[in-house]
Amino acid sequence: MSEVLKLEGLFVIHQLKEQGESISAIARRTGLDRKTVRKYLNRGIETPSYGPRAPRARVIDPYRDYIRERLAQCPRLSAMRLLREIRECGYGGGRTAVTDYVAEVRPREASGFEHRFETPPGKQAQVDFAQFKVVFTEQPDRVQVVWLFSMVLGFCRYLFGRFVLRQNLETVVRCHLEAFAEIGGVPQEVLYDRMKTAVLGEDEEGEVHYHPTLLDVAAHYGFRARACAAYRAKTKGKVERPFRYVREDFFLGTEFANLAELNAQFERWRATVANRREHGTTRRRIGEAFAEERALLQALPAHPYTTVLRMERRLSRDGMVSVEGNEYSVPDTLTRRVVEVHRLAEELHLYDAGQRVAVHPLLEGRGLRRVIEGHRRWPPPGNTPPGRSKLPALAPLGLPGERVAERSLAVYEARGKALSGAPSGTDECSVRCP
Repeated sequence: MSEVLKLEGLFVIHQLKEQGESISAIARRTGLDRKTVRKYLNRGIETPSYGPRAPRARVIDPYRDYIRERLAQCPRLSAMRLLREIRECGYGGGRTAVTDYVAEVRPREASGFEHRFETPPGKQAQVDFAQFKVVFTEQPDRVQVVWLFSMVLGFCRYLFGRFVLRQNLETVVRCHLEAFAEIGGVPQEVLYDRMKTAVLGEDEEGEVHYHPTLLDVAAHYGFRARACAAYRAKTKGKVERPFRYVREDFFLGTEFANLAELNAQFERWRATVANRREHGTTRRRIGEAFAEERALLQALPAHPYTTVLRMERRLSRDGMVSVEGNEYSVPDTLTRRVVEVHRLAEELHLYDAGQRVAVHPLLEGRGLRRVIEGHRRWPPPGNTPPGRSKLPALAPLGLPGERVAERSLAVYEARGKALSGAPSGTDECSVRCP
């Protein structure tokens, strides 16, 4: 009777034969028939061959073309972004199948090892800007450069961000105020890249000089400003890495009508995706870690930050004040041509001779105009272009309260002929004069 042996059984038979055992002895020790032992000894050891397995259908297969097309459009889309998209199309599988397939289509680039520095809860936040280019659907013929201000808490990786049009000092201050208000506290220190709005320079002894306004904000909120080492941007990798995550998981392949909609979608994405996910480094849910860190943050100050940047501005012909490319109205009753402008973090206060005459929220953008209701007693002409003088129509002459009759031009012609002695067909006495 023929018997099929596994490879290890063949090795045992041949090993016993090499040790001098007879076929009968090998048969007794292995429990095989002597004919079977003799057959396998004569055949020798053959490596078994296996045929290819029949391919099995995978749950990711119906979505392979979609993933390839999306990666062809936006090669840097994240696997988690694609997972959310195909789940909306009916995908019922797990995350691993998607990440494995994305790795097949778009292999990861090799990178060296990096050292990771962790901070205790409440210790540090990291701040930086990143540039994005976008075409808003409201301005389809223009490529707009926007900047993402980002603040990341070092322990829990909670992400605060705001897209802005400028990296100026007022924007930096405003974003700090909004970030601290959202997270509900203040870390002990904030780490900055060497951006000009934070770091003015470094002296020969290596001492870093910070912008006075930033130090004023730090003193008000009770944190210490700290600059990362020169040419060592990776010392603040906790805020650098999320920029790539934001770009690939949120920004790419998405349309925005304007800056306001961009920030609205970004805030919704942070609340539902970014700050609810399990972080790849800490292996913790960001929301849960944030609750732990938030309890150890410093309390917000009792009074808001109100440091003012003062400047003087000359009024335009139509009674507008220009600040950073935007125009703000003043009452048309002002007689002075120069007003004092107080710029706060989020508002613009206008003063005339020491008296505040207008308060405007800061406009985000350029070329915008804001006129407060009541600043203009007469509406401007409908065909007056922006920036041109908008003077009110002249009131008719006469005594106060007196009603003046409308006159035809023929009346004035008749009056002129009468004064010159020329004959006229108009009865001068029939003309009612004021």
